[in-house]
Amino acid sequence: MLEILTGTGLASAAGLNAYIPLLTVGLVARFTDLLPLGPGWQWLEHPAVLAILGVLLALEVAADKIPAVDSVNDVVQTFVRPTSGGLTFGAGASSFTAADLTALGGGEGADGASWWRIAAGVLIALAFHLLKAGARPVLNAVTFGAGGPVVSVFEDAAAVLTSLAAVIVPILVLIAVPLLAAVGVWAWRRRRRRRRAPEEAAVPRVP
Repeated sequence: MLEILTGTGLASAAGLNAYIPLLTVGLVARFTDLLPLGPGWQWLEHPAVLAILGVLLALEVAADKIPAVDSVNDVVQTFVRPTSGGLTFGAGASSFTAADLTALGGGEGADGASWWRIAAGVLIALAFHLLKAGARPVLNAVTFGAGGPVVSVFEDAAAVLTSLAAVIVPILVLIAVPLLAAVGVWAWRRRRRRRRAPEEAAVPRVP
């Protein structure tokens, strides 16, 4: 149960920032005993991988703070964040091994791990990514670009806290993930209302 909570929390964070949960998993696994990785996932704690993830994280953080560039970045991240979600869910649910990535047929892996966990991580990250990407253009338009960087800082902080909670105190995921989802749904609904407002204003009223 705790492994599933850990994977869910990491995948949710990946929907906000692809590299924060990956880097969290790698650093925690390398320098602590809180998250021992199976043989198929130990590459995440390799110094070269951590260095690459650090560079990619810096680029992602910078791009997400620039209006217009952040929307382009979100398009690119449509492929990256769900992939990160699948990887972090797999690393967090420690029953995974590399054999699951090469097994065919969608059944049980060599050590009993099933493909549904990879799919769950991808879908969770994709859902949070779509909420984030859908709300950002409207926020930039309403605030003339000023709100995007501020919200991006909060998103990065949420990704860090959710990743750490998923690894250190997995039970907190039961609070963090629904809260993140509620904020995302609220932002998405606000976007839809703002889109409808000009259309409704353009419709002439019958006296």
